[in-house]
Amino acid sequence: MNTPAADLTHHTFDLQHLLAHVAGMPPIRVAVVHPCDEPSLEGALDARRAGLIEPVLVAPRAKLECVAAAAGFDLSGIAIEDVAHSHAAAARAAELACAGKVEALMKGSLHTDELMAAVVARESGLRTKRRVSHCFVLHTPRYPRPFIVTDAAINLAPDLVQKADIVRNAIDLAHVIGVKVPKVAILAAVETVNPIMQATLDAAALCKMADRGQITGGLLDGPLAFDNAVSPEAARTKGIVSAVAGQADILVVPDLESGNMLAKQLVYLGDATSAGIVLGAKVPVILTSRADPDISRIASCAIALLLAQHYRTSPP
Repeated sequence: MNTPAADLTHHTFDLQHLLAHVAGMPPIRVAVVHPCDEPSLEGALDARRAGLIEPVLVAPRAKLECVAAAAGFDLSGIAIEDVAHSHAAAARAAELACAGKVEALMKGSLHTDELMAAVVARESGLRTKRRVSHCFVLHTPRYPRPFIVTDAAINLAPDLVQKADIVRNAIDLAHVIGVKVPKVAILAAVETVNPIMQATLDAAALCKMADRGQITGGLLDGPLAFDNAVSPEAARTKGIVSAVAGQADILVVPDLESGNMLAKQLVYLGDATSAGIVLGAKVPVILTSRADPDISRIASCAIALLLAQHYRTSPP
């Protein structure tokens, strides 16, 4: 039986709405990779208390217990996989996921590159035909519904083929969170095709790929500047006639730097709530920053729960 998609498109979406949707779902078993500082360990324990995950802590036991003792955390009843260091933790977590012993991975206090290297390694068994990519799910009071920014954490300077997979992954996530036909804006600095601006050429090619059925499940338009993608007024002023302009569900950025700055500006200056998730592997990867607030970690785990449930009947 397929798990019903979340309906996160209502303008009053917040963490409580998301948690209410997943409240009836059993928690998923998650390998928490090297949670050897207070914020990452607390995030895993908070998600456990929220009924979202059953954590398996993959870390050096002595270091983990030292962090827990200093913070006053109780690790009773929580599985611990004792490993030598963070590199071994990433490798062991990937092994657990490949063996089906966990349904998601969660980043702890190690670097993102270290975790993702273990996930995409050929021997991990977690690779799919897709390139892995990161999605920020964001909701800000100034925009009427949640939206996705991608890729702002994994792919540095993606080429056209990689951008196509980034779009496909984001469309899949949008479907899981209840957007039946997501509107995908391919961002650039301008809204016209300029042969000396690669982002505009890629945007035009991606839209033609969608026309030809190479990218399915969403409605693409681009190049679009950021204002034209999210503001109907800006789109009208520029004379842009588009079913996507002014109402995008997905914002596809040209490269990691622009995406990372955009997402963090929305969080720190636009009061956006965020969740971070990696798609394209056989299991979702919960990827948050140590600077993220608790609400981001909880929301990310809730989305991972939705994805894991979806993957049971529709493996990536």
